[in-house]
Amino acid sequence: MDERGLDRDGTIAREGALERVPAAFGPVVDAARHHVTATFGSTRLHSAYLYGSIPRGTATPGVSDLDLQLALHDEPTEADRADAEAIEAELDRAFSQIDGVGILLTSARRLLSHAERHDGGFFIACLCTPLLGPDLAAQLPRYRPTTLLARETNGDLTRVLPRWRAGAAGATTDADRRILSRSVGRRTVRTGFTPIMPRWGGWTSDLDRSAELFGRYYPERAEQMCVAAAVGRVPSPERAALRMLIDDLGPWLAAEYTAVHGEKARLTAALTSTT
Repeated sequence: MDERGLDRDGTIAREGALERVPAAFGPVVDAARHHVTATFGSTRLHSAYLYGSIPRGTATPGVSDLDLQLALHDEPTEADRADAEAIEAELDRAFSQIDGVGILLTSARRLLSHAERHDGGFFIACLCTPLLGPDLAAQLPRYRPTTLLARETNGDLTRVLPRWRAGAAGATTDADRRILSRSVGRRTVRTGFTPIMPRWGGWTSDLDRSAELFGRYYPERAEQMCVAAAVGRVPSPERAALRMLIDDLGPWLAAEYTAVHGEKARLTAALTSTT
């Protein structure tokens, strides 16, 4: 992998590996593997993956969270979601090294579908590290930092903003605002990076690096994006930061994204079907 996150052939390199997991998080990953296997088994689980700072080797004990993607043989059910939430709670309670656990549930069929080729498929192939089962990346293409990838990976911020506003209005405690700020900060930085990704010609999931690169192309918004990166790493209960991200940077970024790359295909299809 070069300094732009690319392999020698110019495709985006897979960014994580089990050997990069910091020693402090080894017991957490082992426990996650055990709980997922014991709960879902081979009849429900196709494969499981780590993603985020832990497999990238950049996690900070007591600050970073544990992120898992489970690919199921069938579409997730309410029972599957309840079981995933139970695992989240158990791991978060058992390990002080992590501040929260998030488990995504998706069917293997959906992740390999044409509609998910440049979203869920890219996520599995480049941003996820295999933990259990056969690696779906073997059935997916190699990806390049193109406009198509940028549009389909993060091109739906307009759909997320109303949910964030509702979440902010209903957040009555500092804990509620910290949880929301982490999600808002991370998603904002990811979305901010992808419009400039084809021009820069590479890929990174590092929040600070993404914000720094974004600032080269949009210096007038650089300070705001640095705030997004900061709360994405260390969640904040500050209302002012959330308001800025949701009501100022967010709408501007959504409009800029569409102006640069166009609308996400599935978003366009969804809007068309309702008109």
